[in-house]
Amino acid sequence: MTSHPAEPELRVGVVGTGQRAALAGRAERHGRARVVSCADTSERGRADARKIFGSGVQVHEHYEDMLADDLDAVFVLTPDDVHTAPALYFLEAGVAVFVEKPLAIDLDDCDRILATAARTGTRLYVGHNLRHLPVLRTMRGLVDEGAIGTVRAVWCRHFVGHGGDYYFKDWHAERARTTGLLLQKGAHDLDAIHWLAGGSARTVTALGDLSVYGANPHRRTQPQGSARVQDWFDKGVWPPSALRDLNPVIDVEDISMVLARLNNGVLTSYQQCHFTPDYWRNYTVIGDEGRIENLGDGVEGDAPVIKVWNRRRSGYRPGADLTLPPAEAAGGSHGGADQSLVDEFLHFVAYGGATETSPVAAREAVATGIAATTSLRSGGTPVEIPAIAPHLADYFERHQPGSRAPAFRGD
Repeated sequence: MTSHPAEPELRVGVVGTGQRAALAGRAERHGRARVVSCADTSERGRADARKIFGSGVQVHEHYEDMLADDLDAVFVLTPDDVHTAPALYFLEAGVAVFVEKPLAIDLDDCDRILATAARTGTRLYVGHNLRHLPVLRTMRGLVDEGAIGTVRAVWCRHFVGHGGDYYFKDWHAERARTTGLLLQKGAHDLDAIHWLAGGSARTVTALGDLSVYGANPHRRTQPQGSARVQDWFDKGVWPPSALRDLNPVIDVEDISMVLARLNNGVLTSYQQCHFTPDYWRNYTVIGDEGRIENLGDGVEGDAPVIKVWNRRRSGYRPGADLTLPPAEAAGGSHGGADQSLVDEFLHFVAYGGATETSPVAAREAVATGIAATTSLRSGGTPVEIPAIAPHLADYFERHQPGSRAPAFRGD
């Protein structure tokens, strides 16, 4: 990323001051931005906005009222099913938009957001922070260096050890709010798989089931309301059947397996389980001259390693041909990825140019998650993914050329 010695201070807004609001707080870390405006429909959210961002922040119930606060950029951190309306609103108003992943839970909404950004020339960024995760950045670097030849397959196993607390006690458990966890939770990994493989899925088949949490009878009679994960999370509860106060409605799968063929011929697999005892992601990238795999991912503070086997054939050997730690992290949540993500967004708002994340790739992750969910709910029937309109693909491939920088009203 190119450095600029006199970075302007951007005036930033936040829509949705719930679970991910602290992400926007990272915008203030280097004095490059100041959160000046927030909106949340709940009293708790509005109170938390003042706690997180200080008494000087303007706090609103409705995001439409935030335009009066002269914003350069806005973070849309609402629940997934209400990303679209505020994203479109601020894009139309010419305010640069950060949308937390997934971009939306409906493919038409994804395409509407991308089309609006292109038509208005307003900068759009999607929060796929795994592209900044040190483990994955190192693995992608090895791929780019040709350490394993040409990539032929990418596998990912996601052990979601806190799945019950994170996804089956609130709105995440409902199809109407998420489509399914292959989209809501899987969008990160599907994007990462595409990134490592250098392509996007076009044919998908999947199987899945609601095999553990659906049988748990200990449900709340009412939704959680404004309560959040930290209000009920207890790492000591085990096994998953011991969890209590699950969401009244649970109709998303808790274990899923996806196979896909990408547009460049690479074959991929993604496996997601929400009742494992451990919580981490394991990626394997197989080329025609070797294999890369991570052990540990750094998200929960572990010390991961990356192993490369690429010099000779053998039986099982834990001592790989190359073992290395991931690239140095920026520090903080998600192995430092959150801070790097926010830094890149702010730089993009101010100066434009290339970014590690991609709105089109975010759309492709949603499309894959939807296709996989459709497949598993129809007995594994293969589903074809429609390509994005060529003019939109071209616009974002060229890094949103001609998009408008803010007037730096905070100067």
